[in-house]
Amino acid sequence: MSDSILSKCLNLIAPIALTVGAHAYAAEPAAPAPAAPTRVALETSEGRIVVELRADKAPKTVANFLQYVNDSFYDGTIFHRVIAGFMIQGGGFDAAMVEKPTRPPIPIESNNGLKNVRGAVAMARTSDPHSATAQFFINVADNDFLNHSAPNAQNWGYCVFGHVTAGTDVVDRIKGVATMRYGTHQDVPDQEVVIEAAEVVSE
Repeated sequence: MSDSILSKCLNLIAPIALTVGAHAYAAEPAAPAPAAPTRVALETSEGRIVVELRADKAPKTVANFLQYVNDSFYDGTIFHRVIAGFMIQGGGFDAAMVEKPTRPPIPIESNNGLKNVRGAVAMARTSDPHSATAQFFINVADNDFLNHSAPNAQNWGYCVFGHVTAGTDVVDRIKGVATMRYGTHQDVPDQEVVIEAAEVVSE
């Protein structure tokens, strides 16, 4: 092959190689920016608690919780069950210990890898695993026995859907309040611990 023909062939091949390379590079999609986590602030009579929600792990539970927040359902409710060394529970009763009406219960999402450790926020429920509505609790200790271990009535566990990112000192103050029996309810704070407002926040 003559030098002039070889030169022409190289001139044709080079642009094709560059074009293929450019197309291959352009075809790579840009990585999507991670979504900012959703946080909810509970303004309580003892101070502010901020909870970061895990919609990636418990989407139905987080959507349900946020609906109650956006409906102002939690405003004026109390932490009605406090057990030091275990958890603080709220979101269902007003200051007169009257239970608020709720939307239908949601399916349990406890098999999501999140654990009931100190600071974890989980849904309260009855003995029926799929009975959670509005009430939630904050673990004040590592409560391994509340974790999911099997899909049956005894071992479904309790669905963790978030964790406290600010206000652990407030949680600790609440867990230390004196409690009493109130009618059929035990472990009720003898001084009301009120959730004055719950709202989605940016920090």
